[in-house]
Order: sequence, then structure tokens, then C-alpha cells
Amino acid sequence: MFASAYDDTAREFERIFARLFPGGEGSLSLTEPEDMLATGVEVAARPPGKKVKRLSLLSGGERSLVAIAFLVAVFKARPSPFYVLDEVEAALDDTNTQRLIHVFEELRESSQLIIITHQKRTMEGADALYGVSMRGDGVTQVVSQRLREHEPA
Repeated sequence: MFASAYDDTAREFERIFARLFPGGEGSLSLTEPEDMLATGVEVAARPPGKKVKRLSLLSGGERSLVAIAFLVAVFKARPSPFYVLDEVEAALDDTNTQRLIHVFEELRESSQLIIITHQKRTMEGADALYGVSMRGDGVTQVVSQRLREHEPA
């Protein structure tokens, strides 16, 4: 069962990585492929124009994007009806945020996304926004706004 999930995730990771890092290469490998009960999974990432393979040598935004690529690969390999993501794009610049939003749009085709964010670009792609603000008397208040109606499938 693990081998099947790993194969599907590794395939999706390469595809998603190529979308988030155009011109780069990313892959997953098993640390002990002969012992599936004891193996680990290693992530190799080479953003475009870089020779670096160790994740610790990547920038904060690049590390975030690699982690997101891995998560989305797992999501695509073994789908769930919904996902909750908390400020996953906080360390990304505008270009990478836009790439990530395109990946979110693809995930929305089969799952519901609940995304906690402060990024206006991410909010612009939402069907509905929910915010928490504090009134003058110190009491918090939930504010909601539907941006577009859900289109029937």
C-alpha cells in the first residue's frame, strides 16, 4: 500500500514541482527501497538556474514552495474532500504566489479549500471570505462576504 501511494506521490511531485518551478527539477526517492517498512522519503529540488540540491541551501520562499509541492503531490495522489492551509504563501513573492494560486484552482476542481491568508491575491481567487475583526469594545466579530456563486457541476 505504501509503495503504491509513494509511486503516485512521486509522479505528482515531479509534475507539480515543474509547474511551481518552471525549468527546475524535483523528485522524491526512497532512502531504503529494499525495506518498505523502514524506508524514508528524500526530497531533491533544483530550482531553475541553481545547482543546489540540499533543501537547507534554498531561500525561505523556495523551501516553502518545495514543501507546498510535496503537500499538493500527496493531495493529488490521495485526494480528500477538503484541505485547510494556513498562510502557506506567506514567504512567497508575487510571481510564486500566482503560480501557487493556479495550483489551488486545480485542487478546487475536486476538493474544497479553506485557506487562511493575509495575501490579497489569494483572497481574490476565493468564492467566499471570512474574517475576524475586533470591535471597539474589544469583542471579536466574524465578517463574511460571498464573492461569487458556486457554479453547478
